[in-house]
Amino acid sequence: MFDWENIRHFLAVARIGTLSGAARDLKVDHATVSRRLSALEDEVKTRLVERLPRACKLTLAGQRVFELAQGMEENAYAIERFLDASLSPLSGKVTLSAPPVLVASFLVKHLAEFRLANPGVQLSVSGQARQVSLSRREADIALRLVRPEEATSVVRKLGRMPFDLYASRDYPHLHNPSAWEFIVYDAGFADMPQQKWLMSVARGRPIACEISDITGHLAATRAGAGVAGLPCFLADTDANLQRVAYDGERFSRDIWMAVHRDLRRSPQVRAVMDFLLKIVAEHSAFTRSG
Repeated sequence: MFDWENIRHFLAVARIGTLSGAARDLKVDHATVSRRLSALEDEVKTRLVERLPRACKLTLAGQRVFELAQGMEENAYAIERFLDASLSPLSGKVTLSAPPVLVASFLVKHLAEFRLANPGVQLSVSGQARQVSLSRREADIALRLVRPEEATSVVRKLGRMPFDLYASRDYPHLHNPSAWEFIVYDAGFADMPQQKWLMSVARGRPIACEISDITGHLAATRAGAGVAGLPCFLADTDANLQRVAYDGERFSRDIWMAVHRDLRRSPQVRAVMDFLLKIVAEHSAFTRSG
């Protein structure tokens, strides 16, 4: 029988393509990944990976083992999900993945309330912009601003996150829209919905600066660098900012919640899901789904 930990490390190397990348993903050191990989190759008595200077390439045998190992991984995670769903009511750890802006400026404000209502549930919150795999237990629940597409997920729309244009109350061109300069995202975010909306509103007016994250947009707007498109739940609470009227379509992002279908009836997961539904529905800056 093969050591599952060796297989788990091999899967990370196969997916990411480097030992260092696999180490970061698994939160271990480079030497551990190398040792686990060598141990698996010793177990199967064949070379699975070619260690190149800047990458790891699967051999033909490695590709076949990778295909088979993914099935083993899914079965292992299915066992975990079954056991988690069978836990006594309201006990255990639940991992929630959400966009960083929702974590830092919304969810953390409600953690004490959740803990008071559910003292047996340990909530682990991870701020991540990327899509996570619920099948691989990268999270138990995911909040996303695009509809999750993982086939094994159960998905529900919680509501909408409206955006508006904001400027500092001290912005010198506050009342002169023709002189506005805009704070936008860099070229790597050209296809992001709020970037497309913002560029359509700017209509060729000058770009003051490009910043890759929403917290940078907020800080630059507060500093008077220009006009930005910000989530209303984030900007409306800042006394230094005010909404500015503009010609153009209103804009919002849908907020989606996804959970693996095997976990949706788990008591502790259900408690987190119900709490998320409640706090989004009660927040005046979010609009109801529908």
